[in-house]
Amino acid sequence: MPVQTLIEHLKSHGAEYRCLSHPPGFTAHSLAHHCNVPGDQVAKTVIIELDGRMAMLVMPASFRIRWDRMMDVLNTDFVELADEADFTDRFPDCEVGAMPPFGNLFGMTAYCSETLAEQPEITFAAGSHTEAMQIRTRDYLALAQPVVISQGFIRPGARRPAWLAGKPGRPRKAG
Repeated sequence: MPVQTLIEHLKSHGAEYRCLSHPPGFTAHSLAHHCNVPGDQVAKTVIIELDGRMAMLVMPASFRIRWDRMMDVLNTDFVELADEADFTDRFPDCEVGAMPPFGNLFGMTAYCSETLAEQPEITFAAGSHTEAMQIRTRDYLALAQPVVISQGFIRPGARRPAWLAGKPGRPRKAG
C-alpha cells in the first residue's frame, strides 16, 4: 500500500504528517475540495519527459505549466507531458494520477514550484484517489529534495505583469 510506504519514510526521518481519507477525487482540484485545503497548498504531481528521461513537476493545484518558460528554466529544447503508459511501472503501488510528489523515492528528479515551496504545509495524493497526506512544507523539501524553480508555471486567469501588458507574446531570441 503506497500510503504505508510513505508513512514509514516520513516516520524514519521524524517528519510529522496527517493522513486524510476522502471521497474519490481524480484531480488536484477535487483533492483540495475534499480535504478543504486551498488549491495553492495542494501539490499536483505531473510526470514529464525531459530530454528523453522522466522527471516530476510538483506545483500548486491552482497552477498550470507554461511550457515555453519551462523549457527555458530547465534549459532544454524538449519537454512534454509523459504518456501514462510510459511511467506507470515506475509507480507500481500507485493509482495513475495519484503519485505522491517524492521523485527521489521513484528514481526521478522532481522540480517544485517556488509558490508551493513557500506554503506553510502541503497536501498531496498518497498513491490512491481516496488517500492524501499533509505535511509541513519544510519537511517535504528536506525529504524529497526537489529542485525549486520560480518560473514555468502560471495561475490561470492571472494578470500579466505591468511590464508585459499590451505585448502579444514573449520576444524570441534571435538566432
